[in-house]
Amino acid sequence: MDDWRLREFTEDRELGRGGQGRVVLARHTTSGTPVAIKYLVRADARAVAGLQAEAQMLGRLTSPYVARLYRFVESEQGAAIVMEAINGASLKEVLREHGALAPEAALLVLKGSLLGLAAAHAVGVVHRDYKPANVVVRADGLSKLVDFGVAVLAGAGSSAGTPVYMAPEQWRGEPAAPATDVYAATCVFVECVTGHRPFAAADRVALMNQHLSAPVDVADVPEPLRPLVQAGMAKNPAERPESAAEFVTWLEIAAAAAYGSDWERRGVRALAAAAVALAALFPLGALALAPAGAGAAGAAGATTAGAGGAAGAGGGTAGTVGTSVSKGFLATAAGKGTAAAAGTAVVAATAGGAIYARQDSTEPPPAPVVTMAADSRTLTGGPATIQIQNARYPTVSGLGDPALERRINTQLRGPLDRLIELARAGARELPCEGEPVRIGTETTLGMRGPRLVSVRYFQTSDWCKKADGSPGGEVVTVDLRTGRRLTAADVFRPGTLTAGGVSRLQARVEERREEYGRRWADCSPDGRFKVSDFRPKEAPSAPGRQTAPPYLNAFLAAGEFRIAVLSGGSDGCGNLNFGAPYASVRDLLKPEIAAMLPAAPSPERT
Repeated sequence: MDDWRLREFTEDRELGRGGQGRVVLARHTTSGTPVAIKYLVRADARAVAGLQAEAQMLGRLTSPYVARLYRFVESEQGAAIVMEAINGASLKEVLREHGALAPEAALLVLKGSLLGLAAAHAVGVVHRDYKPANVVVRADGLSKLVDFGVAVLAGAGSSAGTPVYMAPEQWRGEPAAPATDVYAATCVFVECVTGHRPFAAADRVALMNQHLSAPVDVADVPEPLRPLVQAGMAKNPAERPESAAEFVTWLEIAAAAAYGSDWERRGVRALAAAAVALAALFPLGALALAPAGAGAAGAAGATTAGAGGAAGAGGGTAGTVGTSVSKGFLATAAGKGTAAAAGTAVVAATAGGAIYARQDSTEPPPAPVVTMAADSRTLTGGPATIQIQNARYPTVSGLGDPALERRINTQLRGPLDRLIELARAGARELPCEGEPVRIGTETTLGMRGPRLVSVRYFQTSDWCKKADGSPGGEVVTVDLRTGRRLTAADVFRPGTLTAGGVSRLQARVEERREEYGRRWADCSPDGRFKVSDFRPKEAPSAPGRQTAPPYLNAFLAAGEFRIAVLSGGSDGCGNLNFGAPYASVRDLLKPEIAAMLPAAPSPERT
């Protein structure tokens, strides 16, 4: 193949080569920052185009436990991805050299990996190929997750992955979910703490059958840690911890109970010693480290200097650069073929050139611009004229990703579009005899960035002067990094959506009396929240609608957490609110949601 190079980088040495590309260690010529570059000589244009949207999402991923990505460049010669480089050895090499790790060190690896996976899951991405070769251990004992070469958006399905760590749903080709990565991380944890993989077989079919149906053998796992393994490797993904962030909570409780509150300190020491013993494999050993403060502004607009710089005598090269290149990682990356060699799963390009996938860590991501739009059209041509009366909804701009903004704005306008379709269906079933159908929305805008937008809609209608009132309402909360609408299951910890959890939630919120509204005591037969009230309802009586939104909705208002009571009718009972300070309900929310709750302006009523 004809090698080509990015002119602003000086190549130090080649670290791996495959049929479609190569991986090199290089330094940015101006700043001196070490980087790893994957080159692809014959880029698959369809793969690049198809992954642009998720590439920009991954560019927003910020975690000290995940390898940072800089940029993607496409040219006539091919494509290249520039990545941050670190000094470290892959966990694969560490295990090959040392066998089993001390329990505290194994737990530390698992915790760091789960935190990295949680950061990916928070932007809607499932890694799908978690394995020891994709975890880099630095000389300071910290580990980082690398290589999203086969990552997908949550919900995509295929059997991609490394067989010895693949979850049952991957073997069946079912959609990938955060629980898929939890399974693989638990497999690696078993290997770390016992020195052997949880399943081994001579052929692929036998290995598949073990992952699908054989119980995991925990005999060699320390007894206090066996429940973690059994939960993380449950055959049914619904029986595993729902997210990596939730599993971290389980891990910390089990680790502290078994090994004391200082287990992490001992784990860091043990893991650092294991990594330093492999210092000869550190890829930056032949390069002088970037001077403190040099950063990577020229390389990618991102700071790369680690916390420690070069260690003192006898200390090795500890913590010098923030992300991941190692022998195991690069060998794996170089052999994965077109998509992985180019890094196209995690970066993107346009016809005009490079897209920077990671901004400087000292700068915030693009701030969303949230404005209110109004729809006041008159729709004709159907069984009845539909008059939309100043129906308002928020729109988002300024994210720098048109496709992402379209997804977000489709979700935010969704309640109005569904109301329009409901009006059309209703007009067909309820002859209007020349009278118009009038519809509108009462809209309350809650949180508006930087990572979430939450809006409460109450729909209003006048059905041909024959039936007025409201079809109901709904809350739409959208993750601004992915464009995904969050449900109650995304907002609350699993234990909250139980009978006991819902009772705890109700005890912490107070009714917010509206001027025009009725009291909850006048509207609820028994006064209690129910788990089923947080789930969509069957709506056979509503024309054109198979299901109706939940009766109770989590609304992330700017100043407080709210439960919005939203349902159809004309008695005033379907438009009530309960509220509480975020601090009083934070433990009932998922950690990734709690982390998205910055201060914001007061809500607006429109």
